[in-house]
Amino acid sequence: MSIDGLLKMTLLDYPGYVAATIFFGGCNFFCPYCHNKDLVISTSQTSSYSQEDVILYLSKRKPLLDGVCISGGEPTLQKDLAPFLVQIKALGYKIKLDTNGSNPDVLMNLYHQNLLDYVAMDIKHTPDKYPLIINQPNFDIGKIKASVSFLKKLSIPYEFRTTVVSEFHKKEDFEEIGEWLKGADSYFLQCYKDSDNVISPGFHAPKKEDLITYADLLQKKIKIVKIRGVDL
Repeated sequence: MSIDGLLKMTLLDYPGYVAATIFFGGCNFFCPYCHNKDLVISTSQTSSYSQEDVILYLSKRKPLLDGVCISGGEPTLQKDLAPFLVQIKALGYKIKLDTNGSNPDVLMNLYHQNLLDYVAMDIKHTPDKYPLIINQPNFDIGKIKASVSFLKKLSIPYEFRTTVVSEFHKKEDFEEIGEWLKGADSYFLQCYKDSDNVISPGFHAPKKEDLITYADLLQKKIKIVKIRGVDL
C-alpha cells in the first residue's frame, strides 16, 4: 500500500467527528485543477508511513479520535485496502471514504463488508464531459454512473461533491448534473482555490453569485445542497 500522508487530527474531513485522515498515493484520473498534485503524480516507490505505524498511532489516539477518513489520490486503487480497513474497524473507529467513484465493485465490496460509515464521492462534471476533465478520452462513464446509483440507495450517510472551476463549469452543466443526481441526499459545491500544489495552476474560482445560482438550481432536485470554501 502507498500511504503517503497522515493528518493526525481534523475537524473538517469527517462531518460531525474528530478524525484522522490517511492519504493514499496514486490516482487513475488526472484532473488539471486537482489540489493534491503530490499524491497524483508522485513517483515514490515507498510509502511515507507503514500500515503498522498508522495502526499503532490510531490505537494510541482512540480516546481523542472518533473516525478515520480514507482519502487520496484514489484509495480504491489500493489492493489491500479492505484488510487495512478491517484493522481500523477493529479499533472501534468509524470510517469515511473519499473516492472518485471509478471502482464501483470495490466500493460495493467495502460497503457489504460493513467497513464504511460515510462515503464522499467526487462528481467531476456532466457524464459527457468527464473524459475532458480526467484526461481519459476512452473512459467508461458507466463506472461512475454505477457508483452514483449505488450510493443513492445506501442506508449510511453519503455525499456527492464537485470542485467548481470557472473555466470548466457553467449553469447548464449543473442543470444536467442536478437531473443526473436527482433524489440524492446531499451535494456540496466546493469553490476552487488556486495554489502551487495544483497540477496545472492558473484556473479561477467561480463568482460567489454564480455558486449561489448553481446551488439554487440543484436544490430543486437534491435534498441538501451546500457551498464550501466561500463566505456567503
